[in-house]
Amino acid sequence: MDMHYISTRGAAPVLRFDEAMMTGLARDGGLYVPEAVPVMAQADIAALAGLAYEETAFRVMRPFLGGTFDDDAFRRLIAAAYAGFGHAARAPLVQLGSNHFLLELFHGPTLAFKDFAMQLIGQLFQAALARTGERVTIVGATSGDTGSAAIEAFRGLGNVDVFILYPHGRVSEVQRRQMTTPVEANVHAIAMSGDFDDCQARVKDMFNDFAFRDEVRLAGVNSINWARVLAQVVYYFYAAVALGAPGRPVSFTVPTGNFGDIFAGSIARQMGLPIEKLVIATNQNDILDRALRTGDYTTRGVRPSISPSMDIQVSSNFERALFDAYGRDGSAVAALMADLKRGGFHISAKAMAALGAQFASGRCSEEETVETIRRTFAQTGEILCPHSAVGVKVAEEHLGAVPMITLATAHPAKFPDAVETATGLRPALPPRLADLFDRPERVTRAPDDLAALEALVRERTGR
Repeated sequence: MDMHYISTRGAAPVLRFDEAMMTGLARDGGLYVPEAVPVMAQADIAALAGLAYEETAFRVMRPFLGGTFDDDAFRRLIAAAYAGFGHAARAPLVQLGSNHFLLELFHGPTLAFKDFAMQLIGQLFQAALARTGERVTIVGATSGDTGSAAIEAFRGLGNVDVFILYPHGRVSEVQRRQMTTPVEANVHAIAMSGDFDDCQARVKDMFNDFAFRDEVRLAGVNSINWARVLAQVVYYFYAAVALGAPGRPVSFTVPTGNFGDIFAGSIARQMGLPIEKLVIATNQNDILDRALRTGDYTTRGVRPSISPSMDIQVSSNFERALFDAYGRDGSAVAALMADLKRGGFHISAKAMAALGAQFASGRCSEEETVETIRRTFAQTGEILCPHSAVGVKVAEEHLGAVPMITLATAHPAKFPDAVETATGLRPALPPRLADLFDRPERVTRAPDDLAALEALVRERTGR
């Protein structure tokens, strides 16, 4: 069937799947979403029971591709994407309590949930570029995990240059080293002055500078990329079916920064997966929790935390949820985003009702994060990273008769200081990363300045 993708701001070209994937950010500044979400029959969801992760991925994602890749090719790309994961189940479930489960999403090459999407996007990009012979420049911003996952997925590829902007001094040492130690010449780690929101804003500025965008053939792999969201939809089905869906509903709690992971859950629900609650878990940078309680989305500046990947005020993918909440009115969303540039906006009563029907939320303080890591380890033996701990604490406030699945977004060894403070144990890196601290680093410092960043990209790509 034909699949078309439209912008959340309503003024960009309608694209096919591969075009939307390669474009990333729409020309009108919006984000691409499916014109209509394909619905899976309940019998087809039930038939996912017991299947390997890769086959589940094929069946869940295939309707969104619109024939971009033939079935055999798509199956091969999926198999290649997940071959490097350190657990045969790819996304194993662990039980924390009588009705509470942890979905471990940290068994990929860089030990974070971003690997599920980024490893697949690397394969899809390579296949798409092989057809055209084009060379593209990928520019992304990271609060810690996206950057290392992107560098891991694209390093050494012949027709891709990758530039990752991360906030200098605001990512963990393991996160930084995963970005700065790859030796391949096509990957570039850029330590930028400012916080993650500044890095993300400069990336969006580059995409909105159309002359530069076209000159260097800019492509994006941040969570604004629709293919990223789509890959994350898969593990909602995989986990839910393991616990009895569609025969019974399940709930999910998601540690949330840029809103892509929880929005993937919303897509799974629209596809027919019986999700009762989708709970947004925020750390002390709780703009999403505040917005869902009060309707006020006003940025207050980022306070650094022990869960740095969630230290975000401008959650890019929230725009996709607003597009649905405002009845898919692109001009209304464009007006809200213009207000956001001036500091914030207020969500209408009708849109608030729509968001409230889709999402619940909660926040977790620094002290509560540490206590949750300590208590969970004492009670279950499971060691949580700080982000996963934020999820577990908020999930516990929403437990009920329906099984609750909390997404564990990163390996505890990526945040050893916080884990050691809470448990007295310093979690070890898996053997394949054991020498990470011995590898030489390669990093470029850069100011929070668009012209300087564009000059750097031009110079490194020879454009």
